Amino acid sequence: MLRLVRSHAMAVAEGDEPYDGRGCHAKCALLVRGDRKGPMPRSSSPSESEPESDADAMVTALLTASRLLVAVSARSLAAVEDSLTLPQFRMLVVLDSGGPLSLSRLAGELGVQPSTAMRMIDRLVAAGTVARGVSAEDRRTSVLSLTKGGRRIVTQVTGYRRREIARIVEAMPAGQRLHLIEALQAFAEAGGEPSVSGVPPTRAAW
Repeated sequence: MLRLVRSHAMAVAEGDEPYDGRGCHAKCALLVRGDRKGPMPRSSSPSESEPESDADAMVTALLTASRLLVAVSARSLAAVEDSLTLPQFRMLVVLDSGGPLSLSRLAGELGVQPSTAMRMIDRLVAAGTVARGVSAEDRRTSVLSLTKGGRRIVTQVTGYRRREIARIVEAMPAGQRLHLIEALQAFAEAGGEPSVSGVPPTRAAW
């Protein structure tokens, strides 16, 4: 193909073929693409990329929903106890649903280093929401549990959050609620999160 292009250019230069005022660009282009009819194929631009996959669309939807749920949690916490942070409240929720727990077990449940958990515990103990105690199985092991004040905060914040989420769900079309239940259950199972269907409405489930 390149030989044909070069021979045509040389023919024009030597006068063997007429020069049509546009040079050999048009004919060279025809030689390069052959005898195909129609315009040369265009390379795809970023705007013409493949559509978003189902998995990517699901991730985007869950990220958006998580922002909404975090906002609901923040509003719920601020309405009850604005001195607590979300990580501290999460610690209270873990102790409410699984306590009493040792420091190492609590840190593992939260996915943080024991030193980080210890600093949070010190603040919560000072605030009167968490108490240190001794394990009934091993008197040498200290455990952490909620105080009455800590349990009251968890119950009130969870109740506020349930009402906020219920208001959002009620605004959805009834037909979409069933699909949402099925999708969220499948998502929780894929992530290894245990079901909380048997948890009473006043008990927290982070």
